[in-house]
Amino acid sequence: MPNKSTQTPPARQILRDPVHFLAFGFGSGLSPKAPGTAGTVAAIPIFLLLQGLPLWAYLLITALVVAVGIWICGESSRRLGVHDHPGIVWDEIAGFLITMIAAPAGWIWILVGFLLFRLFDILKPWPIGWLDKHLEGGTGIMLDDVLAGIYALIVLQALAWWLI
Repeated sequence: MPNKSTQTPPARQILRDPVHFLAFGFGSGLSPKAPGTAGTVAAIPIFLLLQGLPLWAYLLITALVVAVGIWICGESSRRLGVHDHPGIVWDEIAGFLITMIAAPAGWIWILVGFLLFRLFDILKPWPIGWLDKHLEGGTGIMLDDVLAGIYALIVLQALAWWLI
């Protein structure tokens, strides 16, 4: 299968199928421009719902989002016949939730986390880029964004430690 395809199934197909609906970030991945960024924007309300939870609960839900995302992204990819279709953005949602683990409160930190995650997701520093090219299926789709989220989390926490 080719790595990326620009052909997106009709929106009604994505929105009616629960697997595609989730994989496409509740429809955000249907954005004709920058679907990964749109998927990360879709993660912000999810983060806002979760941010008041105790850390253990936030971590548990984030781990579930990652674990379930391996299947969701893999299954959506399989059904589309394309590895890591650009509209599959559940991985961006997971990566942003990872970025925001124990983030300081406030919109500035959400914005900083958003920008850091997008930066690492787009630049794909080692080993993110290598994994993105060499791992197949749901694990391959998810792992590069999980690592981008971890990189962004480390930088966000360092900034918070230095500035607060």
